[in-house]
Amino acid sequence: MGSVRARRGAVVRSLALRYLLLLAGVIMLGASVAAPAHAFELFGLKIFGRDKPDPAEDVIGDPQNYTMEFIVTGDEGDVETLLKGSSSLWKDREKPASGAAGLLNAARSDYRRLLATLYGLGRYGGSISILVDGREASDLPPDSELGENALISVTVSPGPEFFFDKASIINRAPTPTERRDVVDLPEDEGFAPGKVARSGVIIKAEKLSVEAWRQQGFAKASVVDRRVAAAHDSNTVDAEIEISPGQKASYGDVTVVGTERMNPAYVAWMTGLKPGQEYDPDDIERANKRLSKLDVFRALRIQEADAIGADGLLPLTVSVQERKPRRFGVGGSYSTLDGVGLEAYWMHRNLFGRAERLRFDAKVAGIGDTFKPDALTYRAGVSFIRPGVFTPDTDFEASVFGDREVLDPYTRTAVTGLIGFNHLFSEELSAKAFVQGGYAQFEDDTFGTRDFMYAGLLGGLTFDNRDNKVDATNGVFLDAGAEPFYEFNYGNFIGKFTGEGRAYYGFGAENPVVLAGRLKLGTLFGAPISEVAPDKLFFAGGGGSVRGYAYRNIGVDTEAGEVIGGRSLIEGSAEIRARVSKSIGLVGFVDAGYVGADTIPGFSEDLRIGAGAGLRYYTALGPIRLDVAVPLDPRPADPSVAFYVGIGQAF
Repeated sequence: MGSVRARRGAVVRSLALRYLLLLAGVIMLGASVAAPAHAFELFGLKIFGRDKPDPAEDVIGDPQNYTMEFIVTGDEGDVETLLKGSSSLWKDREKPASGAAGLLNAARSDYRRLLATLYGLGRYGGSISILVDGREASDLPPDSELGENALISVTVSPGPEFFFDKASIINRAPTPTERRDVVDLPEDEGFAPGKVARSGVIIKAEKLSVEAWRQQGFAKASVVDRRVAAAHDSNTVDAEIEISPGQKASYGDVTVVGTERMNPAYVAWMTGLKPGQEYDPDDIERANKRLSKLDVFRALRIQEADAIGADGLLPLTVSVQERKPRRFGVGGSYSTLDGVGLEAYWMHRNLFGRAERLRFDAKVAGIGDTFKPDALTYRAGVSFIRPGVFTPDTDFEASVFGDREVLDPYTRTAVTGLIGFNHLFSEELSAKAFVQGGYAQFEDDTFGTRDFMYAGLLGGLTFDNRDNKVDATNGVFLDAGAEPFYEFNYGNFIGKFTGEGRAYYGFGAENPVVLAGRLKLGTLFGAPISEVAPDKLFFAGGGGSVRGYAYRNIGVDTEAGEVIGGRSLIEGSAEIRARVSKSIGLVGFVDAGYVGADTIPGFSEDLRIGAGAGLRYYTALGPIRLDVAVPLDPRPADPSVAFYVGIGQAF
């Protein structure tokens, strides 16, 4: 059955016996620890002990200095790193403890931490000794007096790895009929004969087995028994998990509590959880995300009732705390080519109790390049969004903006508006459909002053499964857009189509190195370049396009040396991103862009390429970006080097 070993006479044979009794007499663990009987958890259960330490353990006295040695027997380099990482004594060794009692409390806690680490590695036959000035810490009372600079000696003998001989699940969920109900198999996580019997694997197998039932509508599935036996003569473990699926459930009434300005009935409707619909934990997760996206609540929770009713219905309670309805913010950007940009907004995010958002925006850009008011770029406008029209995943949106853009190719003064809907089909797939129109006046050196008035449609379809929107390490982003419109001054029906794809692939356990690529295509037909508003034509260049060139300064070159927009676009980028520390990353990149005069690219224009490197400083809001780029084939007016600063990756 295996023996329990100890060091320096601090043998606690009863520790293994307690496991035997409390785990139905079938756990036979061979790890011994010289430790007092404080609370300890194994496989998610509190095995023994009290919830709170003695009050004496909380006594804070004069700072207690200590030095320590940490010995792991055997050739166990990786094990030693993990053990040291779990030891509070080791992690805090550079600073004094809170008195002798605080040092002894940390030592006693380390017994549990180190033991849990050994179990997590599948090592059930190890031994742990923590000596404080030559005495086992578990034998010392909390009020013991220690030397001015106590000597701590931690010695761990990890013992051999244990492997599963038997790993079985009783009442396993049937194979799901719908793809969305598929759950990873416990065997794929290591719960299988011949695999290392880590305690975390057993816990994960339990969670997966319960989740497999929950995904098929059994909301109260649970683990009713676990039997784990370790055989020390063969270094193997037999593990058996028994699941009770319980009763199949459907949603009952959805009750909302905690609202102030929000309409409770609207909040319940926005969850999308319909009474009588079969329970699915994915629905609960989507409801949480849908309510969070309203940006009205600073806290929310969807709580299931403790039991399923006799009618098979599971009541739900949505508890919320509302944010203050008004909000304002400011922001900025900078590049050596485009100067400083400043922007501000004011927003009311709950006008009438259904999370209606009214927002006013103002922006000025180009500061530093010039300080003349008529040479700066301005933008101001108002937008309104009403979430949850027709369906909880359909939003109504309307906006009106006035702009004055002063760019190298042209100066634009315009008023534009749009009205329409955004719809979320799933967490990954969304669509938009708008009616838009506007008036604009353009001034440029090639065509002089021209006026345009247009009305038309704007539609798009987006697929996005990136793991992080501002700092993706895996996934793809695909976007297709269509913009048919009629231009009244010249009498042209024009069609504009764009498509963009981005892909990300990370390497390593935590994706410290990421390869990222982007490709964008566009075409416009129905009118010659001279009869199309320049902001409807294609340009490239700038921080989100081809770095090393000024914003929208890659286009069709005229004989007079001016740059005008084109009717076709090919644009691409490639980056390698390396995270060298927790907060610092390095990036190398190449961007390329082509703008053609014809609807179908004829490659009569030059391909513009920019290359460079960047620094990333990672924050909770996303990486702060600093890029330095040079044009590889600069024209006379192009810069020799360009700097870009912003928040988030370039794409």
